[in-house]
Amino acid sequence: MSKKRLEGKVAIITGAGCVGKGWGNGRAACVRFAEEGAAVFAVDIREETMVETVARVHEVGGTVETYLCDVTSQDAVKSMVAACIERFGQVDILVNNVGGSAKGGPVDMDEATWDRQIEFNLKSVYLTSRAVLPHMAERGSGAIVNTSSTSGMRWTGSAQSAYAATKAAVIQFSKVVAVEYASKGVRVNTVVPGQLHTPMVEERLAGQRAGGDVDALLAQRLARIPLGFMGDGRDTANAALFLASDEARFITGTEIVVDGGMIARCD
Repeated sequence: MSKKRLEGKVAIITGAGCVGKGWGNGRAACVRFAEEGAAVFAVDIREETMVETVARVHEVGGTVETYLCDVTSQDAVKSMVAACIERFGQVDILVNNVGGSAKGGPVDMDEATWDRQIEFNLKSVYLTSRAVLPHMAERGSGAIVNTSSTSGMRWTGSAQSAYAATKAAVIQFSKVVAVEYASKGVRVNTVVPGQLHTPMVEERLAGQRAGGDVDALLAQRLARIPLGFMGDGRDTANAALFLASDEARFITGTEIVVDGGMIARCD
């Protein structure tokens, strides 16, 4: 039997829950990483969102431990990383998957919403990286995979200025940290999902952008994708899995776009 790609590795995956049934990015990452042998430390702010995640990991015979954490709180994040090390002895992989959009440009978005977007989408990445990097550097190895969005690279059909700005910042943050920590054996990359069909489409986005009409929103999104179908969280997870694995040992400071060719188009 061939060795699994993450055998013997410990992975912290934030945003491990999901707003509904199906394959969100975090849930899919937990399952795929577990399938490939990683012990998964699944982190979310709400326990109920991780019930299906845990069940699916167990279905594939994986190891998973859940932890409740507000990843916008420095003290909470430090405690979370310490708990993972206490439970599993190490942290080899960090997948930053917490994030979410809010509609509005600089005129119609209130300041509180802007600040929350910065905290949720960008500060969370900074805090978790800040907590795990000393541990990884001391061990001389580690892989961080941050989740951005094609909204951080292109206009994708909706005015969501804070989301776009923070997701663009995640990409550049990853590049800077990758260069700083390359000599310490730590790789940092970004996965950039496009307009996927995840549970968030039904639960949140349709109400924000299509008056609650899920079919209309799906049709709008599908029309932008050259491949002619929408991926889901498993596609994001497979890209993150590659970047976290030793197969990507010579890859750092870059990103994989998972969007069916959407941003390669001019329109």
